[in-house]
Formats: sequence, structure tokens, C-alpha cells
Amino acid sequence: MTLPLVPYPLSVTEHDAPAFRLDDGVGITGDDTCAEQLRRALATVTAGTLGHGEGIRLEIIAGGPAESATIEVSSAGVVVTGADAAGLFYGVHTLVQLVRRDTEGWSIPAVSISDRPRFSYRGVMLDVARHFFDVETVCGWIDRAAALKVNHLHLHLSDDQGWRIALASRPGLTEKAAATAIGPDDGGHYTADDYAHIVAHAASRHMTVVPELDMPGHTHAVGLAYPEVVEHPVITDEVRAAAEEFGGGLPRTGVPYRGLAVGFSSLRISDPETDRFVRDVFTDLAALTPGPYLHLGGDEALGTDPARFASFIARATEIITGLGKTPIAWHEAGAAAGLAAGTIGQYWGFVTPTDGMDATARRFVAGGGSLILSPSDAVYLDMKPEPEFPLGLTWANGHTSVRRAYTWEPSSVIEGIAEEDILGVEAPLWTETARTAADIDALAFPRLAAAAEAAWSPATDTCTERTWESFRTRVGAQGPRWRAQGIHFHASEEIPWA
Repeated sequence: MTLPLVPYPLSVTEHDAPAFRLDDGVGITGDDTCAEQLRRALATVTAGTLGHGEGIRLEIIAGGPAESATIEVSSAGVVVTGADAAGLFYGVHTLVQLVRRDTEGWSIPAVSISDRPRFSYRGVMLDVARHFFDVETVCGWIDRAAALKVNHLHLHLSDDQGWRIALASRPGLTEKAAATAIGPDDGGHYTADDYAHIVAHAASRHMTVVPELDMPGHTHAVGLAYPEVVEHPVITDEVRAAAEEFGGGLPRTGVPYRGLAVGFSSLRISDPETDRFVRDVFTDLAALTPGPYLHLGGDEALGTDPARFASFIARATEIITGLGKTPIAWHEAGAAAGLAAGTIGQYWGFVTPTDGMDATARRFVAGGGSLILSPSDAVYLDMKPEPEFPLGLTWANGHTSVRRAYTWEPSSVIEGIAEEDILGVEAPLWTETARTAADIDALAFPRLAAAAEAAWSPATDTCTERTWESFRTRVGAQGPRWRAQGIHFHASEEIPWA
């Protein structure tokens, strides 16, 4: 029987031996932090509490690969060992997935597991600009993703609809550009303390926050506060069509934008005041962000002259590297000849590239960087999972079923890119149609599990369990646990839910 593990570990051996029984006499010893996390997780799954004895041992033994873990289960006890704190944390989450109920109560089958990640970067993105989400919701998103061994949270903090983080050098951004969102909803923003709380909560789950300030496009909101650095909107047939289909009207200079159209806004490139603005906001953001990455966007600058776009990307990546951070940009930025060395590209084209998207992505690698893969027709969580689903969009080759989210292989997306050139996989969740935490859950689950497996587990041609039939069974077994954790997942008919 396939064990209900998602993402699937590197090596699993089941033993023909008695299981370990979880009864009132069992206790957890070892690493205090992970022990408390395991107690809470087991209490949620089993609706009970453990005793104060022994039986489950958690320990860190340095020397193995980063984030790696081993699990040994026999009728006599359980030992989870991590090569570091992150490895032990992930090992604990694997152990929780093994817990099952039989006629005698709760137990853990006798197994030996050795595990480590395929890619070092395993990400999710939450767009808090189209619709704003409070700190509690973001922290809940962190908890859900971390349980699937995701270790980076990409926060999309600015867009045409609003600016979401307070920065000391530019107070007008939150005073004048943060109040609105798509449609009738209110906006909002994070104070420095709010952001610090999110960063600390993520770190406690071994997750790095990657903040994004999108530019030079997606900057209409900036003009509400600092009109001198923003061009007038460029109204195209595509912008008019989006306004006709989704509402929100056409963007107008100095007026908050509540629609869904993209590509009409741009910073005023080559203006000295714009250069000062870019330096100010990234300097402040770098000071607030302990992680190594700052994301500068760089996508869908459709109304921006290509030569001026290239000069902007070269300057912005130079500013970020000068702050001691590594720039990340969407793959369109690869068109810039002056891209700072080591800049990381994030590919959001299709699983089968079109329109030269693969060529621009390869330029990041040629410049000493690497790639994060986010193929929109596989891991964009904001796509509809089914044609009639009430949430989501369909521009990425129609709806994205769970099967389509799972049956792709990262090493096969961009020709000429070696395994070592791929930093990892990220599943973005844009929020044009997501307004609540329950909406986020419904769009993300179970497809987030598919993306997490692509990021963590062995390649599809090296592991017998990396198949659609195995995955749909394993993810179906997560249903009771997700319900117990309060996750409002979409019970897709593709999955045989337990």
C-alpha cells in the first residue's frame, strides 16, 4: 500500500512488522521546539493528547545534506533525525502524515525514511496588492505551505491597485496609495512591525520572505502618491477589453484603479527623481528584510519602450545588488542587456514555452544567475481548477486541473537548462478573484501539494511513486488532516478523498 506522504520522500522502506501505537503513555523527547510543534499537530489530527513518557525521539545530528531528515519507526519507538533544524521540522511533518487510525486506535506504521529536497528554493507567492490580506491570514498561509515543505514566501506587495508596505523614506505610498483594491473592497498595508511579525513567523517555520515591489510596470498606485515618477496610463485594446469583461473602468491619472487590466502603467524611466524613488524604496525594503532576495517584478511593462525598459532593469538590479541582496525578476527582464550578474529569473510562461519566453529565461543563467520555475498553466494557483469553478481565471491555457498541476517535469520546461541551473519551483497565487482566507484555501488546495511535490520530490523518471495515480491517492489521504486543520480545500472529483 502506498503511504500517504506528500511531497513524496527520497527513500521509503516499509517493514513487515508491528506498528508503533500512539497511546496515553507515549511522550515526545528531544528538540523542544519541534517537540511542541509535533504535540500540537498530533493533538489536531487525533483530537487527543499525548502523555509525558517517551517513545518519540526528535534530534538534530549535523553532517547530512541541508534540510534532510531520517525517520525510523518500530513497535518500540520512533526516532526522527534532522541534519539541521529545518530538516527536523520537515521530518516531523512527514511523521504526522504517517499517523493512521485502525480498530485499536492511532498508530504509525513501521518504516524507514530518508529524505532531502530536490531543489533548495521551494516557494509560494501571495498577491496582497490586488486584494489585501491581514497578518493573521498571511501567517496561516505560511503554516499551510510550510507543512508541505515550502521554504520561501514571495509577497507581491505592490501593483496598480495598491501599495501594501510602509517605508520610512516614502510615507505617501501608504498614506495615499494603499486604501483601495480590486472592486469595492478596501485595501490596507503592513506597518514595519506587521512585516517584521510576518518575517519572524515565517522564520519559525524555516521559511524566507521574498518581498516584491513590481516595477517599472504595475505602478499606477505609485502615481497616486508620487505622480512625478509615473507616466500617464497607456490605454490599449487589451485594457479596454479587460474593462469591458471585468469592470473597474479605464485607468485614469491620479485616480485609484479597481480593475483587472495589466500593462498600462510605467514609471518615468531615466528621470533622476524616478532613480531616487527606486533607490529609496529598495533601500528601506532591504533594511526590513533579513533574507537574501528582493524581487523587482519587471513583468508586463507593455506600454514601456523596450530600450527604456532594458535600461531600467539594468539600473534596478544594480541598485539591489549594491544593497547586498540578490535581485529576482520575472522572465521578461531577461531581455535587458545590462541585467546585473547573478540576477535570478522567475519563468511564468507555459510548460511548453511560447513567444521566445524560454530565450529570455536562459539569459539569466548565461549571466551567472539561475531560474525559478512558475509555469502558469501548471502552478498558477489562481487559475480555475474546473471550468465552472466560482473563483479564478482561465487565461493560462484554460482551467488548470489537479492532474495538469501535477503532470509536468521541471527539468523539461526550458531546453538547454541543466538541473543545477534551476533554483527551484514556486506556485504563485494572484488574487484578482480571491477576497478571503477561505478563497485562498479553495484555490490552493490540493494543487499546492502538486507544486510542492515538484519542488521537493525526486524527478518523475527516477521514482516509482512520482506518478499521477500515486499522487491522487496520496493527496486524497490528506483530506481528513486538512479538515482537522481548518483548511477549506476544494474536494476535486479528480481525487479519491479519504
